[in-house]
Amino acid sequence: MINATNTNLNSWVTEKFISAAPVAAAKALAGLATHEAVMLLKPLKAEFVILCLNPMEAGKAAAILRRLPARQGAHVLARLDVQKAAEIFAAFSVPQREKMKTLLPAHFVQMLQKATAWKEGSAGALMSTDFLAFRTENKLSDMVEKLKTLPRKKLPAACFVTDKNGKLKGFIRTAELAFYAPVSTAGSVMSEVQALHPQQEAAQAQSIMEQGQPTVPVTDPDGILLGVLNGNITASPAPAKKRFGWF
Repeated sequence: MINATNTNLNSWVTEKFISAAPVAAAKALAGLATHEAVMLLKPLKAEFVILCLNPMEAGKAAAILRRLPARQGAHVLARLDVQKAAEIFAAFSVPQREKMKTLLPAHFVQMLQKATAWKEGSAGALMSTDFLAFRTENKLSDMVEKLKTLPRKKLPAACFVTDKNGKLKGFIRTAELAFYAPVSTAGSVMSEVQALHPQQEAAQAQSIMEQGQPTVPVTDPDGILLGVLNGNITASPAPAKKRFGWF
């Protein structure tokens, strides 16, 4: 009976269906035994697992992530909506949280431990982790090659520049990359950037963007890049189909 159920679900819990109706897919998967949901999600690309887990109740999502291969689970957790990732992280058992800590950047773990306290409407609550960041020493030619791998609709308006520790240093408008020598480094052509902290009102990003900055990064008190606020800051960000920030 289980095999027949899985066969039937596999015929309609497809990537196309998940893209079109992620909430319905999440509801269907949440109604299954955890091991059955894992069997269906494990072969899928991360972007579709993310779409299913973002609307799912945190306890069920945590149970599913716990049974995925460790690196796959960490990869997905780092790309979920921040508030959902924080809820799932809190729902893990202590041993599972400790295991995840070894697979995730330290600043991301610290962020998850604080995220549940961020107020509605704050930059931290509304930011997206759908950003592209490069180090100051990266050549522009490498950045362009990375951008070429993305679908046109996923090209970001700006790429952020950080040091080796993830501290935000500046940004480069994607459209301007063609005007610089390919051998130039990101740090040599980046522009100054204004950022918000997670506890600040997200609405403050609007005035920054009106000054010509295409997106507004969110950093922790040490300047570590955590996320980004785009044009829509009036509601929680839609689940991103592909995430880039920390890996």
